Amino acid sequence: MSGSMTVETAPVQAATPQGAPAAPPYGVAPRDDAARRAELAAFLRSRRERITPEQVGLPRGARRRTPGLRREEVAHLGAVGVTWYTWLEQARDIHVSPQVLDAVARALLLDRAERSHLFALAGAVDPLRGTECTGVPRALRQVLDQLAPFPAVVQNSRFDVLAYNSTYGRLMCDFDELPEEDRNCMWLAFTNAEWRARTVDLEASKRVMAAKFRAAMAEHVAEPAWKALLARLTEASSEFREIWAQHEVVRPVSSVKVIRHPQVGILQLSASSLWTGPNPGPKVLTYSPVDDTTQERLEQLQKLVLGAG
Repeated sequence: MSGSMTVETAPVQAATPQGAPAAPPYGVAPRDDAARRAELAAFLRSRRERITPEQVGLPRGARRRTPGLRREEVAHLGAVGVTWYTWLEQARDIHVSPQVLDAVARALLLDRAERSHLFALAGAVDPLRGTECTGVPRALRQVLDQLAPFPAVVQNSRFDVLAYNSTYGRLMCDFDELPEEDRNCMWLAFTNAEWRARTVDLEASKRVMAAKFRAAMAEHVAEPAWKALLARLTEASSEFREIWAQHEVVRPVSSVKVIRHPQVGILQLSASSLWTGPNPGPKVLTYSPVDDTTQERLEQLQKLVLGAG
C-alpha cells in the first residue's frame, strides 16, 4: 500500500508558493514559534490517531499496529507529500500553504472548530473561513435522509450538530435558519426561545446536558473549542452559570425525549446512539416513536417539511 501512496516531489513543491527548505534552518527558532509548531504536531497526531481506516474507506489489514491512520494514509487522502506531512508532525520549521492545510483538514475529517484551530496553529488564514468542515461523509448523510420521518442527527461530544435530516431540522427549531456557530444543542437549550418552548421538561434537560458536557470535557479541558463554548455559555446564560457551579457529572444514557411541537403536538421519542468510530466522539443520534400516535405525528411532520420545501 505504501508504494501507491508515495507522492513525488513536484506536487509537493507546487503546493507551496515559495518552495520549502529540505531541512529546518540552522539556529534556534523563537520560543513561541517552537511551542506553536509543537502544539500543531501534537494536534495532528491526535486527530490522525482517532480515525479508523474504515471511516475513510481504507482496508484495516492484519498487521496494523498504529492507532488510527498512518501518516502516509493521511498524505494519500489529502494528496500531499508523505515527507511534507511527516515534517508537520515532527514540528519542523516549514511554511505550509493554506491549500495544503485545507487538504489536511479534509483528510483528518476536522469539524469547524478543529479546522479553525489547525489554521491558527499554522499561522495561516483559512481561505474557507466560516464554512463547515464537518467530516460527515456523503454516504452517512444519505443514511440520515433515509431514516426520515424518524429524526436523525450527527452530533459530537461537545453537542455540535454536524449533520441532520429534514425531520430533525424542524423538530426543535428551524436548523436551516440558524447561524452555523449556533448549531449546538447546549447553546440552544440555554438561549433559544423556540427550542426551550418545545422541551417539555426543560429544567431536567438543561441539567443533564450540562452534566454530560462536564463529563465529556474532562478529556478536552485544554482544547480551544471546548473552552470557547464554555466561555460563551457562561457569559450568555445565568441559568447555565448556576447549573455549572454545581459540578454535576453524568455519563450518556438512553432516554425518552418529550417534545411539544407547535404543529403536530406532543412527541414521545426514544433516543439511540451509534458511534461513528471506536471511541466516543461524533455519533449518530436517532429518535424513534414510543407509540403509534407519535409515529403518526412524525409522518405528519415529515409531510409538512416536504410541503414547505
